[in-house]
Amino acid sequence: MLVNGAIYADGKRMQSLDLDQLPRQFAEAEQFLWIALKDPSADELERLKFHFNLHPLAIEDAANGHQRPKLEEYGSTLFSVIQLLHYRNAEIAVGEIDVFVNQHFILSLRSRSDQDFLGVRRRCEEEPHLLRLGPGYVFYAILDHVVDQYFEITEALQEELESIEESIFQQKNARFQISRLFHLKQQSTTVRHAALPLLEFIGKLHGGRVPPACYSVQEYFRDVHDHLARTVMNLESLRDGITTATQMNLSLVTIDETEVTKRLAAWAAIFAASTALAGIWGMNFEHMPELAWTYGYPAALGVIGLVSGLLYRRFKKAGWL
Repeated sequence: MLVNGAIYADGKRMQSLDLDQLPRQFAEAEQFLWIALKDPSADELERLKFHFNLHPLAIEDAANGHQRPKLEEYGSTLFSVIQLLHYRNAEIAVGEIDVFVNQHFILSLRSRSDQDFLGVRRRCEEEPHLLRLGPGYVFYAILDHVVDQYFEITEALQEELESIEESIFQQKNARFQISRLFHLKQQSTTVRHAALPLLEFIGKLHGGRVPPACYSVQEYFRDVHDHLARTVMNLESLRDGITTATQMNLSLVTIDETEVTKRLAAWAAIFAASTALAGIWGMNFEHMPELAWTYGYPAALGVIGLVSGLLYRRFKKAGWL
């Protein structure tokens, strides 16, 4: 489905168009075409392939989807796969945007995502002095928007980790805390799998041999590369924090289990002493002096109570009870 399509010249929108109005060539060298599609059909992909002479392998990747983030060159045209992440209700939805960039056109094909890129187009159109730099600047604006999303998701995950760290010392449900930490680790891994390959391929767009379509805006790609590098560092810090929180949670569980074990051992010792004394006086030998004593039974109970009390006091003082 076509979301938006237009011809731009000198940083200004000259003409809106659809897929049936694609120009064969531009009247001016400064003109370029920007087309955005959402969940393109096979017919639409075939039309783009034929009209812009796109490589069959790139079209195949765009049609199949679920690709690892990457950047490939096919002649003068760049093909990139970028993962789109959307964080809502503590869940991350993964989509994809495939971008074809040439000195004369930029095609963005979005799939499995409801993210709105109209803000990117509006931003570019409000900055004609930058938009006149051509498709390379539009490509930068798309990447900058995606990296901003990664950063916001990483911030949300860090806030979730802080919430878990506070609740570890307040709640006793260790299984629930471990479940939250494991889920958070899965989410951080999802963001990391999207960000790390993107960091690698943005590094190819500034310094060294830069593709012609991006040469005039490589300083902007360096800026978004630095932004993404900070996001990746935050992700690594987040993963370390998750590991530390998990170890702390398990340590608290071990401490709680140790406290229970000490209490059980203390009560077992008290009852063991009582059982030992009762066993001695319950042997019923013929010549036991206490058997004929009038106060033998109360005295035995008193001794048992006294020993149990002394043991209880000792364990209480030691912190076992």
